[in-house]
Amino acid sequence: MKKTDTLYNIVIRYPEVKDFLISQGLTQVQDQQMLEKVGKNLTLETVAKSKKMNVELFLEELESVINEQRKGTDTTLIEHERKTDASINIQGILPCPVRIPLLEGFEAWLAGQEDTYKNDINYELKAASMGVDWIKETLENSPHEDELADVFLSAGFDLFFDKKLMGHYKAEKVFEDLTRWDGYNLDFDNASYSLKDPEGDYSVLGVVPAIFLINTHALGEREMPKTWADLLTGAFDNQVSLPVGDFDLFNAILLNIYKNYGIDGVKKLGKTLMKSMHPAEMVKSNTKQEQPLVTIMPYFFTKMVHERSPMKAIWPEDGAIISPIFMLSKKSKKDSLQAIVDFFASKEVGEILSHNGRFPSVHPQVDNRIASENSYQWLGWDFIQAHDIGELIDECMHAFNGGA
Repeated sequence: MKKTDTLYNIVIRYPEVKDFLISQGLTQVQDQQMLEKVGKNLTLETVAKSKKMNVELFLEELESVINEQRKGTDTTLIEHERKTDASINIQGILPCPVRIPLLEGFEAWLAGQEDTYKNDINYELKAASMGVDWIKETLENSPHEDELADVFLSAGFDLFFDKKLMGHYKAEKVFEDLTRWDGYNLDFDNASYSLKDPEGDYSVLGVVPAIFLINTHALGEREMPKTWADLLTGAFDNQVSLPVGDFDLFNAILLNIYKNYGIDGVKKLGKTLMKSMHPAEMVKSNTKQEQPLVTIMPYFFTKMVHERSPMKAIWPEDGAIISPIFMLSKKSKKDSLQAIVDFFASKEVGEILSHNGRFPSVHPQVDNRIASENSYQWLGWDFIQAHDIGELIDECMHAFNGGA
């Protein structure tokens, strides 16, 4: 799916989006004659702009609807020829709001690389809303290094650090950080913390920050929560919407709460849970009967908050908890992978992440346009190395759900 696709083509190809489009006021999709008459001349970009919606967000919501309806099927939405005998394989998930421009950029780059790769490359880069279970199944059925994809892209901790999945390959030095930057962006490589893997195995491309969205109408005269610690005082029990369905970000939140406040802090976080909503619902939650007072959400979705809305975005004073976007590159193929790594590690990709998606980049030349006083909470490589992250996530989930 691309922003230049027509409304007609999308409805014909994905009829399950009709209800969503009608809910957005596009009633012409109900009538086939009207759809043919009008829809063939309307691009998705034009539709989004007419509804005063962010184009990338509109595409992300369409993808989410399709992926939800077609669970268990291939919904990559940007099709390419599958090459089962390709010598280079790329797998991963991309953040939904930037997936389309990243894939368009990658395809354009590939088109100029035919002499180098001779069409000998296969890639599956699905929407983050699809989850990583399909990659986990591949890992479980691919016990040997030679059967792994050559490049992996994904946010989160569980996939890449679980010792039953990718973690043991890190210990075996299967991967190497092939980025060729002179250090990371100072936002992520400073006196307080560094996202750069000290062992030189994994690359980080950017981060997904979690911030607060406060319903000021529901808050009333109470003091606004400004830190993660504020949420754990008991004052917000059963009043917080958490991104439980966004496993990458939610696991990052659980792990950081555990690191800073122990298992008791995780239990307290569990008591705050009112419900879990998709971020697109979160920004409009003040219109619902059941209104969470605080919503934890990816920073990107603050783009959707109307300036006259009672929903107020707050960057936590003790730092936005981040879920890193990792890239893993197989060391044994470093020569043939270097150009591909250079593309994903480029300033252009960094700016798509940061400027299009509000997923701050670690690229040293990218201005993330984040206020200097806004800091981050990073789990830390020492903490990662000292724990079995897969087991710790399970322990935290048990405590969050009220377990002893």
